[in-house]
Amino acid sequence: MLDQFLRAWLGRWPAPHGLVVVGSPQREQPRWDGAEQRALGVVDGAGNGVLSVPPASRDAVADLVARSGIDGLAAGLPALVGRPEQHVFAGVFRWSDAPAVLDDAGAWEPSGGPGLPPWLRPFPGEVLVARDPGTGEYLAGVGLKPHDPTGVEICVGTEERARGRGLARRLVARAARRIVDASAVPLYLHDPENFASARVADASGFPDRGWKILALAGAE
Repeated sequence: MLDQFLRAWLGRWPAPHGLVVVGSPQREQPRWDGAEQRALGVVDGAGNGVLSVPPASRDAVADLVARSGIDGLAAGLPALVGRPEQHVFAGVFRWSDAPAVLDDAGAWEPSGGPGLPPWLRPFPGEVLVARDPGTGEYLAGVGLKPHDPTGVEICVGTEERARGRGLARRLVARAARRIVDASAVPLYLHDPENFASARVADASGFPDRGWKILALAGAE
């Protein structure tokens, strides 16, 4: 299922050796939230991967990779895909085929419902929300990014006052089980320096296999 998702998301998978650059019309289409993503790549633990860019940029980006490797992307990639104001982000790419079996937390609510923080509202459909049992106030939540019917990314946030209770890991594991039940791959992406997010991923059944996500971030 992971291979199927990555082929749909990037335009090709797996990579035979090194970083392969492909031109994909999908990089010219809006992503799940209506924003753009003009460069997107995944690199496995052995250093092999696929970088997907707009078709018109493919040859120039492939030449950059041939000359400078992955390390050269930061300096040249944004301008080559027409977004010089952006920067290259390299994050940790995790997925799970066996989400942790933890006690359920939260309840599924419409993302436009009352009392939710602004970051949860853009997610389509339902979000998974943990509330204070006494006051009903929001404590933590999960939103789902439907990149493709075969791959869904999990995003989690916890209010500072509610941290240390294990809410995030229980919410992530519950959301991941829902995604697996829908015959899709649950994904979890995070900054390498976000150690709290890494601990949540580990505890909820998303091991770090040494894979990376490459994307453009910043001004759009």
